Amino acid sequence: MRTLFTALLLLLPFVTRTAAAEVRVYKGTSSFTSDVICTVRDGKVYKKTSGFTSDIIATVRSHQIFKGTSSFTSDVLYTVRDGKVYKGTSDFQRDILFTIRDGKIYKGTSTFNSDILATIRDGKVYEGTSSFQRDVLFTVDGYLTVEEFFAVWHAVRYVY
Repeated sequence: MRTLFTALLLLLPFVTRTAAAEVRVYKGTSSFTSDVICTVRDGKVYKKTSGFTSDIIATVRSHQIFKGTSSFTSDVLYTVRDGKVYKGTSDFQRDILFTIRDGKIYKGTSTFNSDILATIRDGKVYEGTSSFQRDVLFTVDGYLTVEEFFAVWHAVRYVY
């Protein structure tokens, strides 16, 4: 019994670290497992709570977001650099799809309030400039890199 208890104590930090590496994204303000849109683990965005390779929506490598599990440059959905999200592998000004600045996502290179697509605050992503609970698009239960966030953005906006 004492050996089992010791073994459990030794495994606890590993289990805690593994669980902490997983970030779930929920519909609206929900925190119910049934409302999970996608799960981010090890730079991969999975459908719902899946962990199967066949359910990977996007993969983050370096500053690029790939479709599914691909690593081909032809399957790069976005490239993220300096708070700007470019179409595919481009780094040209005209190919900027989104700019993220001060917790807001803008269309293209704009910084006008009328071009704010979403506001990020306290783990919630609100539509436009809203801060009302009814306008929460999705809730993130952990920390994501900018690249992982835009992989989730892609999953929420274009896959579901």
